[in-house]
Amino acid sequence: MPKVLISDKMDPKAAQIFRERGVEVDEITGKTPEELMAIIGEYDGLAIRSSTKVTKEILEHATNLKVIGRAGIGVDNVDIPAASAKGVVVMNTPFGNSITTAEHAIALMFALARQLPEADLSTQAGKWEKNRFMGVELTNKTLGLIGAGNIGSIVADRARGLKMKVVAYDPFLTAERAVEMGVEKATLDELLAKADFITLHTPLTDQTRNILSAENIAKTKKGVRIINCARGGLIDEAALKAALDSGHVGGAALDVFVEEPAKASPLFNTPNFISTPHLGASTSEAQVNVAIQVAEQLADYLMTGGVTNALNVPSLSAEEAPKLKPYMALAEKLGSLVGQLEGTGIQGVAIEVEGAAAELNPKPITAAVLAGLMRVYSDTVNMVNAPFLAKERGLDVREVRHDREGDYHTQLRVTVTTETGERSVAGTLFGNGQPRLVELHGIKVEADLDGDMLYVVNQDAPGFIGRIGSALGEADVNIGTFHLGRRSAGAGGEAALLLSVDSPVPEPLLWSVCKLPGVKKVKALKF
Repeated sequence: MPKVLISDKMDPKAAQIFRERGVEVDEITGKTPEELMAIIGEYDGLAIRSSTKVTKEILEHATNLKVIGRAGIGVDNVDIPAASAKGVVVMNTPFGNSITTAEHAIALMFALARQLPEADLSTQAGKWEKNRFMGVELTNKTLGLIGAGNIGSIVADRARGLKMKVVAYDPFLTAERAVEMGVEKATLDELLAKADFITLHTPLTDQTRNILSAENIAKTKKGVRIINCARGGLIDEAALKAALDSGHVGGAALDVFVEEPAKASPLFNTPNFISTPHLGASTSEAQVNVAIQVAEQLADYLMTGGVTNALNVPSLSAEEAPKLKPYMALAEKLGSLVGQLEGTGIQGVAIEVEGAAAELNPKPITAAVLAGLMRVYSDTVNMVNAPFLAKERGLDVREVRHDREGDYHTQLRVTVTTETGERSVAGTLFGNGQPRLVELHGIKVEADLDGDMLYVVNQDAPGFIGRIGSALGEADVNIGTFHLGRRSAGAGGEAALLLSVDSPVPEPLLWSVCKLPGVKKVKALKF
């Protein structure tokens, strides 16, 4: 039974879902990093919110950890590169608090437009300064949306309901999606020049850090109002302070800060500035939603292999997983075969799918090929860290999809590029979903890739099978199955032999086989 640790306070429904799905769960919150290190090795899964910091040091102690689930969107508290190198899937729940965060952005936009916090303080102080607080309407104003993903699209929908015009900047926003959303697609400079209000809804990356820099703030309309409920660090806070003081920016509302908790900020006590303590996801409904989603996602992964909202591995729904599982098994075996045969001299790999395989999500298949292939570098490789290892070693990876159906109703081919040329292997699934090799370096040969095997390339000649059988018999190695293929009909050509054996092939036997007449290559394999 898989075991999960919930290390941050979470709605009780999360633990309930784990238990209902057959996952053992412990709720242990408030641990120091040292205390977490001491217990993390017991767990297959870790469910967190924002309090737990999953550092490289903690991951080094997580000897059994397979998946981390963040109940929420931001994963700044998880060292994703370290988790990926460790082979740990990192998931978030980007949809559970989307409406809540979008509504908070709209609420702050209203508060800025009508100066609500200052008016409230003034009124409760008995001043009744009715003429001091002259607000603006949202109707017919232009909202500039930086980031048009899930939350951004909800904000756009609400803003359009308020009769605002919406201009959106997002490198991944297509013209078709912009039409669906009812927004105008724009460059960042175009947005800055047009917007009366700007809201940010993008993750914090090297590309988005300080996207509202001093330079970009200077490009905005005088009197613009800026709202950030996404991530701290998207706005240069010192530049924003200067723009508020000068009056170029008419108002700003931040729910997130570079340093959190934000106990002190140059923006505090600045006129026309509103702040909230990272409340974007803080509603009862959102807390329940993200807890339920993180539990469902972790349970699906641990029990069925389903991968949802993963940040470092291709997503694979619980419905897709059973269908893709035999293909992934075939892919991993083919990757392992070429990796063992070609060693570390591989420069590139192409993964081709055809027939029924071409109708499936190719990303998990590619990850499985790389997992098998990259084991020549490390025996701790899995589908999570294999693509990172491949990239780290400069391996060129290509995916090719063929709609045609060839000799088999479904086929997967893996071709590697080496200094001496290209080598390829191909496989299919037999009726019961059993992976089967069907081609090896251009030679038709059918074989199950399983357990210990011996691979031999030889000149096809009479008596060879008897000689190799005798060599194995003298070494007390029992043959399980025997698979032979040859490049062309008739003696004298090149043949390939795959033998499954009941025990590992000893080194002296490899040398004995190498010395047999006509033998060109010998390799012990393990699957």
